[in-house]
Amino acid sequence: MRAQFVFSEVWVGLRRNLTMTVALVVVVAISLSLLGTGLLFVKQVDHTRALWQSRVQLSVYLCSNTPLSSQCVKNGPATAAQIAQVRQTLEQLPQVTHVTFLTHAQAYAQFKQEFRNEPVMISNVPAGDIPASFQVKLKNAQADAANVTAAVTGMPGVDSVNDDSAILNNFYRLLGGARDAVIVVAIILIVAAILLVANTIRLSAFNRRRETAIMRLVGASNFYVQLPFLVEGMIAGLFGWLVAVGLLIGARTGLDGLQQYFPFPVQLSLADLLEVVLITMLIGLLLCGTTSFLTLRRYLRV
Repeated sequence: MRAQFVFSEVWVGLRRNLTMTVALVVVVAISLSLLGTGLLFVKQVDHTRALWQSRVQLSVYLCSNTPLSSQCVKNGPATAAQIAQVRQTLEQLPQVTHVTFLTHAQAYAQFKQEFRNEPVMISNVPAGDIPASFQVKLKNAQADAANVTAAVTGMPGVDSVNDDSAILNNFYRLLGGARDAVIVVAIILIVAAILLVANTIRLSAFNRRRETAIMRLVGASNFYVQLPFLVEGMIAGLFGWLVAVGLLIGARTGLDGLQQYFPFPVQLSLADLLEVVLITMLIGLLLCGTTSFLTLRRYLRV
């Protein structure tokens, strides 16, 4: 088999169907970039979930000079005896693994550290508005939160109980919906790319039907006849993938840029990007190669 002949036939096919080839490259690029962005988004959500889940805890806020509950308004700030009783109750619960007490000063220092990228919020929150609290780590944040909350709610000195996991679950659902929307759009475009690949290869095979008929008459094998068309489709897919790589790098930069708006930034690593790039390359080559092969089986019969 002469490689020069194969590549010359590939060039002829690409040149004859230049408009269709460019359209194919664009559709493949957009499809793979959207799919890759969805995969990057999945990794971003997983990394963020892992980080935030490690920080999920139950916050038991104690009565202070700025009470929220009617009980605190009536009885005033929590006393040392009440704080000790709440700690003892928490530490005796089997669902609790660790209890940390934060004073007013410690709680405000933690607040400033977590929201260090939002100076406007820090300036609008006085130190007295951050009450002392118990930060409670649970064995199972989702399953045990209700029982622990019920055990301490209403105790003397307790203002309110906040379950961090409830807030995060809503946020995870929002991120999951956005991720699924991106992937659905990518799948629709991949279907469009498959149809366009099939149409491009079919048109190329039709334009060169006489050449392929002559090749069959002189004894060329099916693989030898089909190879230029297969390579043509895969080259178009490869160019589309290269364009998608540039778009994915931009998507990764954009996702990393969004992290500045969160108190616990999670950056996508280079390994994450390379993994998604390789996956999209395999999908692109498989998409174009398989579609070309199946199309050729039907349209290269002489």
